Order: sequence, then C-alpha cells, then structure tokens
Amino acid sequence: MSIPVSLAGLRFDQALAEMFPRHSRSRMQAWLKAGHILLEGKTVSPRHKVWGGECVDLHPPEADCTRVPAAQPLPLAIVHEDDALLVIDKPAGLVVHPGVGNPDRTLLNALLAHAPQLGAVPRAGIVHRLDKDTSGLLVVAKTLVAQTDLMRQLQARSVTRAYLALVHGGVARGGTVDAPIGRDARSRTRMAVVARGKPARTNFEVLEHLPGATLLRCRLETGRTHQIRVHLQSIGHPLVGDPVYRRGAPALPVAMKAFGRQALHAALLEFQHPESGCRRAFRAELPADFRALLESLRRA
Repeated sequence: MSIPVSLAGLRFDQALAEMFPRHSRSRMQAWLKAGHILLEGKTVSPRHKVWGGECVDLHPPEADCTRVPAAQPLPLAIVHEDDALLVIDKPAGLVVHPGVGNPDRTLLNALLAHAPQLGAVPRAGIVHRLDKDTSGLLVVAKTLVAQTDLMRQLQARSVTRAYLALVHGGVARGGTVDAPIGRDARSRTRMAVVARGKPARTNFEVLEHLPGATLLRCRLETGRTHQIRVHLQSIGHPLVGDPVYRRGAPALPVAMKAFGRQALHAALLEFQHPESGCRRAFRAELPADFRALLESLRRA
C-alpha cells in the first residue's frame, strides 16, 4: 500500500495512524519496533518524515490479525453509490469510527458489512468525518485511487461542504470566522481558538431569524475538528443543543430544551467525481428532529 500524497510531511507513525485507524496508535508503535511495518522494504524510525508515494508493508503478528472492526449490518441511508464511491446521509447519534466508548456499531462497521471490499481501503474508505451528533452527508471511497483523489480535493479546498446550523441569539448578518483551531489547554477533549492552532476558516450567511435563535448556512473552507461548533461559539453564538461548546448561551427557551444534540446538519456536499471528472452535488434534507425544532420556534 502506498502512502497518500495528502499525508506528505507527516511523521511515519502519524501517517500510519491516518492510514490504519482500525488499529490503536500504541499497537502500531509496537509493530513498528518489532519490524512488522516496513517503509520501502526497510525498518525506519517512527519520526521518519514521509513524502507520499512510498510503499508500506504491514505484516501484523498472526495473533493480532483478527483485531479489526467487525462487519455489522446496520441501516445505511445511501444517497448515491457507484463503483468508486458512496455518499451516505449519516443520522445523528451514529459514530463514524470505533474508539474509546464506541468499540463497534459505528459507520465503519456498517460500511464493512455493506461493501466487504472496503476492508482493503484505509479507514474503510472514509474520507472525512462528522461528529456523532451531527447529521448529514459523508463521502466514502470504495477504492484507494478514489480515496487518494478525494483527499487531494479536500486538501486543495475544492470540496464544497455546506451545513445548516441553528445558533443562539440574533446574528445580524453573514460573515467569515478566520481563526486558528487547536486543542483547548484546559481540556484535551475540547478544541478552541488558539494562537498556535491550525488555520481554520468558516463562512456563514443568515437564512432565518427565529425567537432567540438564528438559522445559518455555514460553508467550510478548512476541515478542523469541531470547526463550526468552535467558530460559532467564539463569536458568541454557540449551536443550540451543543453540550460542549455552549459557554455564553442564554437560558434555553422551552422550544429548545428538548433538543438533545447540537443543531448542525451537513446539507450539501459537492466534489469532482474521481473517475468521471464531473462535478457532482448531493443534498440531504433536514432530519425530523431538526425540522420539528424549527417549526416549534416559528410557532412561538
């Protein structure tokens, strides 16, 4: 397997973590030290910098070969499927990758059941993520060639990703939040706007003013972890229902109290098809809980 060009500049262990998320970082480190992972046929340091295109040979110990996510047949809302890719409308509450606290019953497990050949593609073909409680569109590559192409498009910022977001307070007009994002020094499970973070840019426009809230359309230029949630909270308009980034949110109106997740939906996904080269756009309607919240506020 070759290292995707999109991972150029990373340390070898960091590139491996991106390519093989089904294995823990500690296990990958152990395999590296034991010589079970070769780069261009040689053992190298975990700190070795990669440039993309190098060949990786992974030969895990026989005892570890079965320690991979199980294929689990779970419902999938498939918006589009062809030989190169899938577009999924992910429901809120579904975790994308297995991890601590969510060892299985994730989108990755469901994909392996739907298309077993995805077991040969890094991350089962998943190109980008959505938070557990964010609903909406994800693209999944069915081949390594398609995955590499889509990752390059993301890196070049040529993929259009538009979200509907309901935020606290009245947002007067649209704008752009251009602020770097990194780990919150006070809590390693949170992200924050920090001076030494990675560049992050979110554009937003006002769609509708509602009692105590505003419906926005947000478009990502970058794809940092929790980007929309962090950026909107940083300008004083956290997402309705967000349990993590709600600092500064006013007391909840009755209509919002029952909404048990962040009000964020990936509504539009547009990219160049890896095989045909044609620009394709996909849309996902708001889920029922989000629609019900908006209707409650409109009636207020």
